[in-house]
Amino acid sequence: MADMTAPAFQKFYDKMEGISIPQPFCQSFVPFAIVINKLLDKIPGFDKLNIDSEGMKKKFGLMGEPLFLGIVIGCGIGALGCSSWKEALDSIPAILGLGIKMGAVMELIPRITSLFIEGLKPISDATRELIAKKYKNSTGLNIGMSPALVIGHPTTLVVSLLLIPVTIFLAVILPGNQFLPLASLAGMFYLFPMILPITNGNVIKSFIIGLVALIVGLYFVTELAGFFTAAAKDVYLATGDPTVNIPEGFQGGALDFASSLFCWGIFHLTYTVKIIGPIILVVLALGMAIYNRIRMTRNDAAAKNQTI
Repeated sequence: MADMTAPAFQKFYDKMEGISIPQPFCQSFVPFAIVINKLLDKIPGFDKLNIDSEGMKKKFGLMGEPLFLGIVIGCGIGALGCSSWKEALDSIPAILGLGIKMGAVMELIPRITSLFIEGLKPISDATRELIAKKYKNSTGLNIGMSPALVIGHPTTLVVSLLLIPVTIFLAVILPGNQFLPLASLAGMFYLFPMILPITNGNVIKSFIIGLVALIVGLYFVTELAGFFTAAAKDVYLATGDPTVNIPEGFQGGALDFASSLFCWGIFHLTYTVKIIGPIILVVLALGMAIYNRIRMTRNDAAAKNQTI
């Protein structure tokens, strides 16, 4: 999946040549993004709503800057946390403080990730050169890196911050859902690194795809919460680590892992389907490995023909 999505990833993000994102959590949202993006393109007039981070800056000026959007979203979230107008008025300093912190996050994260890129890109390039010298058919090789390299994209930050209050609201009202995300909200940024290349950074499309993925993900987490809790208790009994100690009467879950389509599918293929499920997984893995080998051989042959 990482190699298949690498061309679009490298085209969309700057300074990402030879880098791919192999993490299952990020890749698991690619099917959602492809299907929903095509459905949205078929809606008449929807293609005109091409709003990306640069377009927002040009259209709204200062109000389209990530810093300003972070302040507005932060203040909005703080105000929504108040139960009455009186409480909101009394909490104005705290609300403004939250807005400033959100604005700082929107401004600083892109700068921090750019430092990551500057530090890790030479390592990636040197690794590719070393492998190319040592092994044949390694032309077009991609080095897997952390999605932290690209979570500083303005669209990722804007959409993630917008989805945080929406996700909490949906977790409360969705029928059948029993999971309320708290710590998992910190992983919201990692939902979008592989979605943006498909939507070309469109804020509205990215928001809709993220919304659908999170709604489905909440039900995935609810279904797997019992197994997640049992695993956490086993770890606690074996290690005594208090961080995995889930109180009695509660169940635990993780939106950034249990909501993954891949994790949910692999779990049911191994736990529910038993014998046939693992066989299906082995066949799929072998098929993708063979396909990847053929792709690498073709790329190497094409590179040699261009050299000649």
